[in-house]
Amino acid sequence: MTILQQVDADFVAAMKSKDERTLSALRMMRSALKNKQIDAQHDLTDAEVIAVLKTMLKQYQDALRDFQQAARQDLVEKQQTEIDLLQHYLPPVLSAEELKVIVRQALSEATVQNVGQAMGVAMKAVDGRADGNQVRELVQAWMAEKN
Repeated sequence: MTILQQVDADFVAAMKSKDERTLSALRMMRSALKNKQIDAQHDLTDAEVIAVLKTMLKQYQDALRDFQQAARQDLVEKQQTEIDLLQHYLPPVLSAEELKVIVRQALSEATVQNVGQAMGVAMKAVDGRADGNQVRELVQAWMAEKN
């Protein structure tokens, strides 16, 4: 079952169970995915679906920080529910140790001259399973050790 099919199946289940929070989040996901499908003019692959969901996740995390700073607990809870639901459809995030091993291995096998090249190699190796900020920290530490 593709991710898109899973989202649709979960949408139907949420409608039947009348789970309004989940239903609302799934509507937003389906809308974003449908817009991407219209733009692409073909059925979305799982990789394209994941890219859309990651973009949504980043936006939701930014909104969550804003709500927390504004002390809007009602919106924090709603946003956190949506983030949790999105993460359900994304590949699992790498642990700190796994991430470190993958980044170091990728960088040791490549010839990089600067942080930008190293980031490109590292981000390709982690394949979106880690936050870019964490990868950047590891790359900078590796570059410092190298020099």
